[in-house]
Amino acid sequence: MTLVAFDFDGTLSDSEMTVLLGERIDVADDMAEITSRAMNDEIGYAESVRERAALLEGLPEAKAQAAYDNVELREGAADLIETLNDDGITTAILTGGFERGVASALERNGVSVDHILSNRLPIVDGELTGEAEGPLIEGTKDDALEELAADRGVEMDETIAVGDGANDLPMLEVAGLAIGFDPKPAVEPSCEVVVETMDELHDVLLENGVLEA
Repeated sequence: MTLVAFDFDGTLSDSEMTVLLGERIDVADDMAEITSRAMNDEIGYAESVRERAALLEGLPEAKAQAAYDNVELREGAADLIETLNDDGITTAILTGGFERGVASALERNGVSVDHILSNRLPIVDGELTGEAEGPLIEGTKDDALEELAADRGVEMDETIAVGDGANDLPMLEVAGLAIGFDPKPAVEPSCEVVVETMDELHDVLLENGVLEA
């Protein structure tokens, strides 16, 4: 049995969720700067999530949902997920992004994964509170991957992690196969394979016997 765990923003999706949210409240440039620093391992990920969430305080829920509705899967991502599912591979998304954006993108593309572990932006009285909560703020993706593998009865050397940013490093370092999807410079040394498209990723999974020919 094999488990493939994907990052979301920058990997399965070429949208940046926090930037889309920031555009609704005119802080997109600030969001992008914080995100870039975090993905290049210049600031701690938990700190970056909290800084970005704070910028969104007061954003109406309807505007937040409109941003989530603009989260797009990368070209070929839906097809690859469907292929993995059809071949009986356990699929997971481990993301520091937000559950409503992930769910919206998957639903619009008519695909699903077996497990989603993500964060949330709480809403009170119809507005974002400026806080963030969830398992992948302080928690790390290596622990999440190990727990998920144990629950599914998958050995760690049968796990595959696909990611691009610094918060993906923990799961890339413990996975049986670490695949960088156009990874940031600080991440690439920890990747056994680097790809830039979903077609390339499909071929890597095929070559490694994950997918059936």
